[in-house]
Amino acid sequence: MTARKHSARRLTATMCGAEVLSMTGFAAYTTLLPQLQREWSLSNSEAGAISGFMFAGYMLSVPVLTSLTDRMDSRRIYLGACLIASLGAAFFALFGAGFWSAAFAQFLIGAALGGTYMPGLKALTDHLEGAAQSRATAFYTASFGVGSTISILVAGKLGATLGWHWAFWFGAVGPVLAGLLVTFGMPLGRMRPAEQHASALLDFRPVLKNRKTLPYIIGYAAHNYELFGQRSWMVAFLVFCAALQPEHAPMALSAATLAAMINVLGPVFSVTGNEMAIRFGRQRIIFLFMTLSGVIACLIGYTAAWPWYIVVLLMMVHYGAMLGDSGALTSGAVASTPPEMRGAMMAVYSFVGFSTAFLAPLVFGLTLDLAGGNQSVSAWGLAFASIGIFGVLSPLARWWYLRST
Repeated sequence: MTARKHSARRLTATMCGAEVLSMTGFAAYTTLLPQLQREWSLSNSEAGAISGFMFAGYMLSVPVLTSLTDRMDSRRIYLGACLIASLGAAFFALFGAGFWSAAFAQFLIGAALGGTYMPGLKALTDHLEGAAQSRATAFYTASFGVGSTISILVAGKLGATLGWHWAFWFGAVGPVLAGLLVTFGMPLGRMRPAEQHASALLDFRPVLKNRKTLPYIIGYAAHNYELFGQRSWMVAFLVFCAALQPEHAPMALSAATLAAMINVLGPVFSVTGNEMAIRFGRQRIIFLFMTLSGVIACLIGYTAAWPWYIVVLLMMVHYGAMLGDSGALTSGAVASTPPEMRGAMMAVYSFVGFSTAFLAPLVFGLTLDLAGGNQSVSAWGLAFASIGIFGVLSPLARWWYLRST
């Protein structure tokens, strides 16, 4: 094995480990949503809006912070963002008492994610090329799923045993460790002096004019809409399913543990989907998984009263299908962008993608409220359909894409 392979694997492992640590507080709120919703008397719309505030923070920070990675050391951005993530989780633990305090804390956690997720990918891909870059991108995006799984599992356990405040204290520790790991474990990335840039810092027109990249940006927006709508309400849906089970057939595991088990499939499908894309073609695999996940999403809410193990199995298949196109989308976007525009591309890619992630939890909650509330099977069915609709329409998008290329 060459030293270059050793270096690629070491860099990938470092950034993936940091990504997992930076996300310890990422899913704490959504995991504890049923408990906090009862304690604070939140409507479904309010509960969904709090989830949305995280992505609002992300949307506002990511264009600036990710674009800056073309001009300054990504490690400095990453460390600063990690400190903000820790502050947001600590604020939730200390002052969380209702809608506005929770929304502010989630906003900080989301803003911090804008300085870790894509800047971390930029720090990694700056040192890699070709197949090594594609595989590293797939593993890095998969580590997002690992981080969210650990966040769900630990937050659920701490919330059930010590109280929800401790789940957020756990969320405050990981980002600090992640920042230190990147600061001392990653080399300096590629940067260009400001005078060598053809466009201003927040001028994204060159990215939007790149016809090779734009389809990946649109695809990522559809992907995130379904993914984060599902993630935000998964634990609450599993709690509802448990309440519908006969007394003699209780769920064997807690809703949070089941959600963590479902999440852990994400990295496997993300990496596998990227390998399939390398072999069979990116656009074919992307549209295949997008259509499959959309169809399942439009049906899964109506299965709430089925035996819990069948519902969980269906959610596993759905989650795997949603993540099957993740690595292929991101690696395709990176590969289709010139190195000097990569930071700006990642800023647009993330901003557009997480704009839909901001809307999805809110639309899901509004649909629940308008369709009959979270004690209605048909309301859950319509809510899930509200996030699966773009996947169902993806064959039409594929036809348009093939026609325009």
